[in-house]
Amino acid sequence: MRKGKAIFIPEGSPYRAHIVVEPVQTRNVSLSRVVPGAVEADPARTVRVLAPVNGRVSELDVELGDNVKKGQPLATIDSGDLAQAVADAEKARASAKLTKSALDRATGLNKAGGLALRELEQAQNDYLQATSELKRAEARLDVIGDNSKVTGQRKITLNAPIDGTITALDTAPGDFIDNTTSPMMTISNLDRVWVTASVQEKDLSFVQKGERVEVSLVAYPRQIFPGKVEIISQLLEADTRRNKVRIAFDNPNGIFKLNMFATVRFFSPPSQRVVVPASALMMVNDTSNVFVEVAPWTFERRPVQPEADIDGVTAIAGLNAGQRIVVRGGVLLND
Repeated sequence: MRKGKAIFIPEGSPYRAHIVVEPVQTRNVSLSRVVPGAVEADPARTVRVLAPVNGRVSELDVELGDNVKKGQPLATIDSGDLAQAVADAEKARASAKLTKSALDRATGLNKAGGLALRELEQAQNDYLQATSELKRAEARLDVIGDNSKVTGQRKITLNAPIDGTITALDTAPGDFIDNTTSPMMTISNLDRVWVTASVQEKDLSFVQKGERVEVSLVAYPRQIFPGKVEIISQLLEADTRRNKVRIAFDNPNGIFKLNMFATVRFFSPPSQRVVVPASALMMVNDTSNVFVEVAPWTFERRPVQPEADIDGVTAIAGLNAGQRIVVRGGVLLND
């Protein structure tokens, strides 16, 4: 029988035998949110290999996906710029040697009284200019030779700066390098990787640095990888309204592959929440409802908001502890 918004079950109705009413309980629970993620290389363990000079790639010693060791040859470049740098250094050495000899002679003659002070000062200035030019030319060669080996007047061999895997390769034998700011290849050490989760703005309250997370990979659906939040980006992406959250994992066996899809479950700190049996929830027009007892055998429909399923019960918002609700048989009232 209906009494306004309420439903009353009169005495003698067979419905009373099928409906169970219990008080709402609270429990100390930790809610969770599941968000998508992907496996990425750790930028602190990733190096983009640049050509130190313009030139043509005469040899390429690695392929995409190869594992390399620090110091291992990667590629050889035949460069006219290198030849010019080597020639400049040799010319600067010869000039410094010549001006040093001239300065020594001028110093001796000046002490013997056979050379004017002005000519001695000119010799000193010539020597200072020559040594400065030599330092500049040698510094240029040092920069070119960083993580490389000059093997001749025109050739330079690039060596691996770190242990890792070739994760990107943007050159080939015969390729001409005319932009020394564009990487030839990328080496990433994958012994430790990141799982980067994209968290919606509304779920950021679940993300705290140092809090535990559970990561699942599509490739290993039955395995759970526990971790902790390490980095929370301070920048919210304007187009997706999502925040990047990163969890680091040791990867000695290579289980985590770059660009693998992952799901990441975040947990909020435990707190007291209202919980109800799943059987108490009724769906009406995509809205969850429960039947609340407002008087003996009199019930009203109340919309609630499910927050999480935990051990056979559902944490919800919209009810208070102690309220009595229909926990079984509510389908008989859900017309």
